[in-house]
Amino acid sequence: MPLRVAAISFLNPAPLLYNFEHPPTSADLRAHYDVHYTSPAHCARELHSGNADLGLIPIAELEPGLVVVPGCTIASTHNVRSILLLVKNPNRLPVPEALHHLVTLSADAASRSSIAYARLLLRRFYDTDPVLFPHAPDPLAMLADADAALLIGDPALLARERKDEIDAALLQSQNAPLLWIDLAALWHEHTGLPWVAAVWAVRPETLPLAGLTPAQLTADLIASRDNGLAHIDDLVREWTPRIALPPETIHTYLSTNIHYILDPDCLSAIELFRSLSSELGILPSLPTLNLLT
Repeated sequence: MPLRVAAISFLNPAPLLYNFEHPPTSADLRAHYDVHYTSPAHCARELHSGNADLGLIPIAELEPGLVVVPGCTIASTHNVRSILLLVKNPNRLPVPEALHHLVTLSADAASRSSIAYARLLLRRFYDTDPVLFPHAPDPLAMLADADAALLIGDPALLARERKDEIDAALLQSQNAPLLWIDLAALWHEHTGLPWVAAVWAVRPETLPLAGLTPAQLTADLIASRDNGLAHIDDLVREWTPRIALPPETIHTYLSTNIHYILDPDCLSAIELFRSLSSELGILPSLPTLNLLT
């Protein structure tokens, strides 16, 4: 029985999934893996409910029954571009003051981790806890009745391409200039650690049913990542017709903005994120970060 794999239907995991989507490796992997695509939040729901065995899930969705597969991640060591906080700033305040005065935040609910990062940073470092409103990822609609908007993934990348248009619209309609804040960079500024979005997590009891050992699963996922990173130009050609971004933006995003190796700094970042989130009452405690061995 192939391992049921829930993957994210965004641009950023494309290198991680390279071998699963491209011959000749894709045919061999189908004997052990059945991959389907959904949002980050739905990946986690499927894994929690038992409708998936392996998922690329937000780190906010890790729980004691799940085990992290070592090797791969979706992270960033500086600006990630795809987790974006737009803040109306009618009084032209410095960034810390503008963030301190946030009262309402309209958020794309596609990723629980992104919302948790925003709440953690605002509470811990800016002494504010805005009321959250879920909203479809449309920046102008989100900002119509909220002080700020949180966009993630492809919608955040697309919003950056429309920056001049969005800035002009907010100035005209609300006389409110916008602050464009990369939340990954803000996290790194305050912690010195990478921003980590997602990891591969598995229900380990399902591996024998798929004829897989922990070592084989880890090796397959790392090999797919490494092959994907070796074929960034091919991925750019594939994704250019799918998303309204310039090819050079896609290339920079996949090769520079995203960090795909689950190294010790990333593990420390996950532990700090979960510890602070628990301390602030944002997420439940995660006593131990379990790694597949």
